[in-house]
Amino acid sequence: MALLMEKGAEPQTERELADLDAISALKESAAIELKEEGNKYVKMGKKHYQQAINCYTRAINQKALSDTETAILFSNRAHVNLLLGNYGRALSDSEEAIKLSPTNVKAYYRAAKASLSLNKLVEAKAFSEKGLDQDPDNEELKKLKKQVDSQISELQQREAQVSKALKTAKDIVSAIEDRGIKIGKATFQELTGLKKPILDKDHMLHWPVLLLYAEVMSSDFIEDFCETDMFSAHLDLMFSDSAEPLPWDKENAYTRDAIELYYEAGSGVCLSKKEIISNLLQGTAASHVETFGDDDTDAVKSSAKEISPVGNNRSKWVKVNERKTLHAVLKEPNFVIPGIPVFFVVSKRSKFYKDFKSGKWSLPS
Repeated sequence: MALLMEKGAEPQTERELADLDAISALKESAAIELKEEGNKYVKMGKKHYQQAINCYTRAINQKALSDTETAILFSNRAHVNLLLGNYGRALSDSEEAIKLSPTNVKAYYRAAKASLSLNKLVEAKAFSEKGLDQDPDNEELKKLKKQVDSQISELQQREAQVSKALKTAKDIVSAIEDRGIKIGKATFQELTGLKKPILDKDHMLHWPVLLLYAEVMSSDFIEDFCETDMFSAHLDLMFSDSAEPLPWDKENAYTRDAIELYYEAGSGVCLSKKEIISNLLQGTAASHVETFGDDDTDAVKSSAKEISPVGNNRSKWVKVNERKTLHAVLKEPNFVIPGIPVFFVVSKRSKFYKDFKSGKWSLPS
């Protein structure tokens, strides 16, 4: 009997050959029957998908069908795995089908679809193109390839945006380092939001500058303060005779000839290069980036530096010379920029001025 033959032994008699043919025929019949049963389960709906998979698996395990027919079984199982969201298994089954039958168009389609679901866009494009090589007029493959191409295009655009944002941030940090400017943690983000400096084509830094009226903690913004501009130029414009008076300045104390600008000096911690880049990337396409390439090592080495606190015999408020440029003031050794430059506006005509100058006033906590 062929069933009792040792593994690897060749049939010796006509009876053994006949038995093997009969066993092969039974396995082939069983595989075909299991395939048809699996197809029926697929048509019966989602509740029966696992039964369909079991049928296709058992049919494959019969190892009784031709490569072309076995490829159909793998492709069918891939189809059910796709319906169940088992994309990894669907891709594996599709690839097995393609190996057995390189002309199986459905296998290419399912491989492409599974790859797309797994965000393997390069593979999805390759499978869809190979499928179309077999069947150039296949509408489903054409539609899928168009979808893949669209996602690849979107990905390339996002990558370009990320690359541009990262380069812009690195260029700004390099410019800040070249100028010896110190950047600290943003302390007025509820007012400043995600405003950040810009580096123009001439390598000039343009800063958004926050002006705080210390007396009432109201604020103004100078949206574009070029580092080479003097403070007087902006103040002359903001407090010109034709400018609207401040709505809360009932005593008309905040006039051009009466106002003074100050910045807060004192203790503070400079951010590392890596931290500054991370802050500059907020709100950009690269906001999710955590590593910045070759600069990472440099960023770690650029450890935070402590700024010496102001002595008791000196005010922590440093008056700004209006004839100086923004750059000249920002590079002062005791000035750590809180994200973006912040200056406090006070009026010599206000009763508040004396308290401010004497150090009796401090920022609200």
